[in-house]
Amino acid sequence: MGLSSILCSLNGQYHCACWLLLIGFLLDLADGAVARQLNACSALGAKLDDFADFTSFGLATALLLQAHGILDGLLAIVYVLAVFSRLCFFSSGIPFMYRGLPCPYASSLLTGTYLLTGGNLVVLRIAAMIMILFMVDQGFYPHDKVLESQLWKKMVYAGGILMVLFSSYSVVSLYYLVWSTTYIFFPVALWSCKV
Repeated sequence: MGLSSILCSLNGQYHCACWLLLIGFLLDLADGAVARQLNACSALGAKLDDFADFTSFGLATALLLQAHGILDGLLAIVYVLAVFSRLCFFSSGIPFMYRGLPCPYASSLLTGTYLLTGGNLVVLRIAAMIMILFMVDQGFYPHDKVLESQLWKKMVYAGGILMVLFSSYSVVSLYYLVWSTTYIFFPVALWSCKV
């Protein structure tokens, strides 16, 4: 999804790029669960997952920022580097916890922001700066094994699929903004495995 989103952004089709990023978000939440169910986990699969995450939630998401100047370009580069560092150093040493905001949620929030504001670059760039801070922060976030968790989390996931397939930009963007925001600001209270 990430490479297709990149191609859409390079051709100025940012709304299509956003849809592909949201589909990538859903697939990222499902790929680990599917691999575990099929007993198909491997070192190669883990490396490819990191590559897909970097491509989708780093490079493709940074292209939504539409860097037209030096400062815009610098922001896009810093965003990509934040995703890269987040992917390299995500282990917290605590079972079922990440260190720093997982990049799919940062991407989902930026994608939702883009769709909701109609591509308002000022708002999007401010949101990107905030997401950079959350990704490099040392705060703890629960593993997002949504499909291997409580029923209500599976329902949120199913709602995400229905939103992408059948809803308008504004409804989809609000759904993903609420989903991402609750994970970002209430990670343990709402999204831990114990809830």
